[in-house]
Amino acid sequence: MTKTNILFHLFLFACFSACNIQQSNNKMSNNNPLLCNPETGVCEIPNASTIDNTAIVTPTHKPIKVIYYTDPICSSCWGIEPQLRKLKLAYGNTISIEYRMGGLLPDWSYNSGGISKPADVAHHWDEVSQYYQMPIDGDVWLEDPLPSSYPPSIAFKAAQMQDESKAVHFLRKIREMVFLQKKNITKWEHLKMAAQYVGLDTLKLKYDFDNEAKEHFKNDLEWARKMGVRGFPTLFFVDSLNKQEIVYGFKAYPIFEAAVLKLHPIATKQTYATDWASLFEHYETLTTKEYAELSGSNFTESEKNLQDLFSRKKLQKFSTKNGAIWTKTK
Repeated sequence: MTKTNILFHLFLFACFSACNIQQSNNKMSNNNPLLCNPETGVCEIPNASTIDNTAIVTPTHKPIKVIYYTDPICSSCWGIEPQLRKLKLAYGNTISIEYRMGGLLPDWSYNSGGISKPADVAHHWDEVSQYYQMPIDGDVWLEDPLPSSYPPSIAFKAAQMQDESKAVHFLRKIREMVFLQKKNITKWEHLKMAAQYVGLDTLKLKYDFDNEAKEHFKNDLEWARKMGVRGFPTLFFVDSLNKQEIVYGFKAYPIFEAAVLKLHPIATKQTYATDWASLFEHYETLTTKEYAELSGSNFTESEKNLQDLFSRKKLQKFSTKNGAIWTKTK
């Protein structure tokens, strides 16, 4: 199997079928490298290199560093946004997160496994949207399909060269563009719009995008291979002694919290206000699932509360066929 085929199927299965959707229709054997383990939410490549401890960059100013391998169009990565946002609020004094790009979709130069064109992906995104309870509209693959995930990944690396915090905001923005607004985020017009929105210098971003950021992205891919990354999302939790906990794929919040506490048992959990106004002060946009995770309420109750706030003009709502995202009215 070619490297391109492996990366492509990693893209499809790690992001689409990792959650045991339509598992009864899956006829592949358990040792097939393209079959995701529904418990881990990750597709593993046989004989992938083991983790090289020397590749881990140890923490600096905080007890734990999280090295997060992701991709702008990875739906499983979008699926763990609620958990990550909660982890940042609860343990932001303990962890720092370094985002690295995984390169899920190099191009479409293949024909394998019944998936040969972007349109074949659309239904998968609609399915996983329901599983994660996160709004994803697969119609982007029908209306304006992406030829690769490399351009937005390189754009993120260019954003990191300017400002780490703005880069994370930029990544969130382009994810909202592709998952909810059905925008082809390989196009510069959309990347530029997102950059302007988060306050990046777009001229510098374009220059770095065309030049040095490509090398930074290449370095991410090389480190991923060295560290034995076999799927996405992959998060390495590392303490100052290089002790590690690894979270593969889509997992519930307690798994992420447990990784922190195992490495740093004395970590102090920060309290935060869970009323709607306070949560929207922390995060500009929230999906219903994110609001539920952060507020500690169930999905149905959260949806009702958010809809009530919308009807009272406290919130704005952007709806898709598979859910909504909410913004505080200015």
